[in-house]
Amino acid sequence: MSSFPLRNLQFSPTVAVPLPDPDRMPSAGQVFNNPDGFAMAFSDAWDSFEQQQPGHGLDREAKFERVMQALAEHPFLQEEPQQAEQLARFRMRLLNY
Repeated sequence: MSSFPLRNLQFSPTVAVPLPDPDRMPSAGQVFNNPDGFAMAFSDAWDSFEQQQPGHGLDREAKFERVMQALAEHPFLQEEPQQAEQLARFRMRLLNY
């Protein structure tokens, strides 16, 4: 049994506070040399490409190549290119890019 007395809790009305989406939090220009940092940078670059070039007409693979070229200076992509590509392709499937 739990030592925490659940039956003595009094509930009061609460306000639901939405949690920020960590994938959409601004990084204030910081670059993180890890998979999470690369994933955030990839999503930002993908979204930026869409905003800057709407109606570009590129297929998904061509757009992928352009976004990866834009991230060429990212330290995680430079140090772990195969893992970065796998992560980017997984993100594309996950987020339905």
